[in-house]
Amino acid sequence: MTTTQARQDTLGEATLGELAEGLRGELIRPADPSYDEARSIWNAAHDKRPALIVRCKGVADVIRAVEFARSEGLTVAVRGGGHSIPGFSTTDGGLVIDLSLMNAVRIDPDRRRIVAQGGCVWADVDAEAQAFGLAVTGGLVSTTGVAGFTLGGGIGWLVRRAGLACDNLVGADIVTADGRYLHTSEDENPELLWALRGGGGNFGVVTSFEFKAHEVGPTVFAGLVFYPGDQAAEVLRGFSTAAAGAPDELSLAINLTTAPPLPFLPEEVHGKPIVAVLGMWSGQPEAGDAATKPFRELAPVVADLFGPMPYNAMQTLLDPLFPRGMRNYFRSAFFHDLGGSTLDAIVDAHTKVPNGFSELHVHHLGGAMGRVPADATAFGTRDHEFILNVVARTPEAEGYDEAVQWARSTGSSLGPGAASYVNFTGETNEDIVRASYPAATYDRLVAVKNTYDPTNLFHLNQNIRPASA
Repeated sequence: MTTTQARQDTLGEATLGELAEGLRGELIRPADPSYDEARSIWNAAHDKRPALIVRCKGVADVIRAVEFARSEGLTVAVRGGGHSIPGFSTTDGGLVIDLSLMNAVRIDPDRRRIVAQGGCVWADVDAEAQAFGLAVTGGLVSTTGVAGFTLGGGIGWLVRRAGLACDNLVGADIVTADGRYLHTSEDENPELLWALRGGGGNFGVVTSFEFKAHEVGPTVFAGLVFYPGDQAAEVLRGFSTAAAGAPDELSLAINLTTAPPLPFLPEEVHGKPIVAVLGMWSGQPEAGDAATKPFRELAPVVADLFGPMPYNAMQTLLDPLFPRGMRNYFRSAFFHDLGGSTLDAIVDAHTKVPNGFSELHVHHLGGAMGRVPADATAFGTRDHEFILNVVARTPEAEGYDEAVQWARSTGSSLGPGAASYVNFTGETNEDIVRASYPAATYDRLVAVKNTYDPTNLFHLNQNIRPASA
């Protein structure tokens, strides 16, 4: 008998019936026809079987689910967009609080505010906000959930102009471990708001987010330019030099990957190592060509696809490359510059990439993100100019372990003690979590955890342990 079935049997039909009757949403159990669809998540590396899935339609459902899990001693997994790389949005034998039906977005154009429910993905937010010429730093893939992205920090194409997503979080509604429904803002439960700005999903179920919005679009100057793979070192060095003088309106990244068989790339490069510089100029579109030009002439060009495009087109540009159902594992590291041993390690890792789906991303940071005071949010690392994200992926189980080992080896090659980004960490590791925050920030997060979740009910995350746990 499986753990899931055994746990459900111990709960009893009367108990489960009472839970179901108290919901506006849906209670899904292993015997239900929709169970396999409901339990699946974006990252197919995690195939788990929860005992119960509660698809919430509102805050009352969330409160009911939290209270039920606590009273029955069930492990809780909270699912927003479901993109969790370590698989935190599901669990074996526990209860999944699924917010996907809570995906409403409200825009206040006069105050430049965006209010998004906890089940929203960035496509939901961008579609509504762009109707008013507004945006906030969102995911690089539009199916990414607003919740996990924001709570861990939030690096996107507006990061240098507008800061991280969490820097723009001005309020939130949250259900805590004891079933309380709280609002947090600068004036109300401010220490909780501080913790939600980068401290991960440690403190409760956030049912809505309120963001400060920025005037962006509808047209931006964006896209990507491809260079030969054997020019990776030259492109990285040139990118570093050009990035030093980049204005805040320009957010860019390098992708060291394998050339896909797409019509805009010459057939002779298909399946071979290639380097892409991609990103977005969010200032006046007519100034975009000049602003991006230094990054579009770093080496002999294979294809240049930069140009004016709708903001929402850029926000969905990478979607086809990151479909649901692949196996994903990420490692990350912040670093100050693209010189010396760092550059050598990245180039070497590109030559050893295990398959055509795995790749390395180097994002340029700084700008507005770097000007936020270190103690203003829980986000731990602001004084580094770059972050490397090592993306290991396979379409099937075959080859996945080798890809993960490549990613881990690449992360280790950057040296010990490198700070990681909790959203780009593919496993639960207390040492990595501690290294992601300065010591004083971590201690402050523990104090907030002690207040709002002293028993660590919400531990399926990059976990900040309360003092009592």
